[in-house]
Amino acid sequence: MSRAGAILGVDTSCYTTSAAVASGGAVLSSVREPLRVPEGGRGLRQSEMVFQHNARLPEVIRRAMAEAGVSSVSGACASVKPRPAEGSYMPAFTVGEGYARAIAAASGVPFHPTTHQEGHLRAARIGSAFDPEGRSLALHLSGGTTELLLLEGSSVTRLGATGDLSAGQFVDRIGVALGLSFPAGPALDALAAKAHPRSLIPATMRAGAVHFSGAEACALRLIASGETPEAVAAEALSLINRTLAKWIAWGASEAGADRALLFGGVAGSLRLREGLGARFAMLGVSVALHWAMPEYAGDNAAGVALIGWEALREGGPCDGNG
Repeated sequence: MSRAGAILGVDTSCYTTSAAVASGGAVLSSVREPLRVPEGGRGLRQSEMVFQHNARLPEVIRRAMAEAGVSSVSGACASVKPRPAEGSYMPAFTVGEGYARAIAAASGVPFHPTTHQEGHLRAARIGSAFDPEGRSLALHLSGGTTELLLLEGSSVTRLGATGDLSAGQFVDRIGVALGLSFPAGPALDALAAKAHPRSLIPATMRAGAVHFSGAEACALRLIASGETPEAVAAEALSLINRTLAKWIAWGASEAGADRALLFGGVAGSLRLREGLGARFAMLGVSVALHWAMPEYAGDNAAGVALIGWEALREGGPCDGNG
């Protein structure tokens, strides 16, 4: 069937092929397929990502439209680069952009470009009480990005970033070193629940920059010393917890913000969600934490589809058709 105003959203990030359909300000469907990483591997080359996205995307789009109950759309939207900054580029995103542009052109409907980070931000607000008005913080915590952002209405300014590894890379490297499959986040989270951390890994945050390479070296030494996998997992997530607490407190003071929105695959960690809130309460830090719903914390196209629907509704700028 056809549904007036239905928008197809597409996102081909580093490790997830995603498509979603939105209409009336709601997500009608959201389909995600993780890319396959060889056992023991810590990632994929861009050429392999592009190959897998090309192989998977037609079926992912078909499923998204079928689950939404639509046979045609009024527009298409895709994340065309990692973040809204000049020079931001990654080959994996050209796959989703190409398919979405082709669908829009063949259907004679508008195409709207956005970015992976903006899609994350929009998806993180689904089902949340987070108020986007005024000044607030946002944390993008994933395998490819670890950034502290200042949100002022529709304006996004980067306040700080990792100086080396992303939080997701740290999690995956420690997980793989413990024998877990990539991506290691959920399995590391489950391991961490079986031990109590002792803050054995120092947290580093200086002038808005966080660092995880030293923490990786420390965690690997713990593994070599005979610490149990459960203990190492608990220490790794405790390190992220303490680092983020310092980072958010610094950002809130710098920007005069009283709330923060956390999203990205790492933000899906139950240990992190519980631990960071408890640490803020212990430290007396008055910043309200808002977390993306677990199903929308990681890479997805739901936010991309909503951005496209809102652009169509508001008559915003489109690219290509329309």
